Amino acid sequence: MWRDLLPVGRDTGTGGYRRYAWTPADTDCRAWFRAQAESRALTYEVDRNGNQWAWQGDPTAGDAVVTGSHLDSVPDGGPFDGPLGVISSFAALDELRARGATPTHPLALVNFTDEEGARFGVACAGSRLSAGQLTPERARELRDADGVSLAQAMEAAGQDPEAIGPDAERLARIGAFVELHIEQGRALDLSGDAVGVASAIWPHGRWRFDFTGEANHAGTTRLEDRRDPMLTYANTVLAARKKARLAGALATFGKVSVEPNGVNAIASLVRGWLDSRAADEATLAEVVTAIEQAATERGARDGVDVRVVRESFTPVVEFAHDLRDRLTALLGGAAPVPVLPTGAGHDAGILSATVPTAMLFVRNPTGVSHSPAESAAEDDCVAGVTALADVLEGLACR
Repeated sequence: MWRDLLPVGRDTGTGGYRRYAWTPADTDCRAWFRAQAESRALTYEVDRNGNQWAWQGDPTAGDAVVTGSHLDSVPDGGPFDGPLGVISSFAALDELRARGATPTHPLALVNFTDEEGARFGVACAGSRLSAGQLTPERARELRDADGVSLAQAMEAAGQDPEAIGPDAERLARIGAFVELHIEQGRALDLSGDAVGVASAIWPHGRWRFDFTGEANHAGTTRLEDRRDPMLTYANTVLAARKKARLAGALATFGKVSVEPNGVNAIASLVRGWLDSRAADEATLAEVVTAIEQAATERGARDGVDVRVVRESFTPVVEFAHDLRDRLTALLGGAAPVPVLPTGAGHDAGILSATVPTAMLFVRNPTGVSHSPAESAAEDDCVAGVTALADVLEGLACR
């Protein structure tokens, strides 16, 4: 499975992956998922929001145990973030069958669409739509860098954009959702454990900063006469780092667009996207407010207007304690399984508001993620599959 999926959406120049939602690479990933489901005689279906499901047992019976993750990527992302969870879900099902385990609950494997939000800017779009945390009206109007709307992209890929929206009936059938994911950090590497259980996800969000100045000639305009939004943007990037460091939080400007984007032209507009995360919502709000204030104050000095739009927000997620404790008990052997928080968002975090959810992490020896350097040892991946199979057997077969 890993070898089959590995070339899909890989850029030969960077070695990273560009599996953006509703693109040909995404279509190939979705075809791979469907083929894996059908080769195991699972009931395959696509929900109204484009999420893919593969069922063993009656999908309408209720109290289902579901596992899976996503197959899309960030720009030049690594091979494990998302796909490891989907591949492991199929491998864990294979392991259950090899053990002769007989599920007493329906089992489902899922590929949530557009988890990274790399193309349209909203993370976990597929699960957010299903959970009612993203309105269909707003979703349809989301646009990529080329001006293509989500509705247009879905329609071009054969999905009906008019059908998207909350899927409460489907979510009500789920008794537990367990997502396996590569750890996006080094806690397991430092503890010497191959697999861990998630305790919580830090609150996090994305904010778009629009810095509007005045376009002019780079070679004839005096420095004193400029209204250069790039200066305000650059100062805001530095302020974000400082405010986050002082608060023990995280803040990153990782995406920027410039108009008119000419070497010899002073910019008229700079857009920068802030990703910020913190251990609690109050700290996160304080950090973002401080960054916005720094941007506004610098903008006044530079003659630049500053506008800030919150594009997405996920509150703190405390995974269901009883389900989390069940996982640690199922996996507990000679030594207790590490339980650790994460600053990364996941579909499991979105679903946690309506469905009991939990997560398993697989060791990442470097801690690097969202990069081609992302890695995991084969033995650790196999340990993750075994752990997921143990969890599914414990939840669905007893």
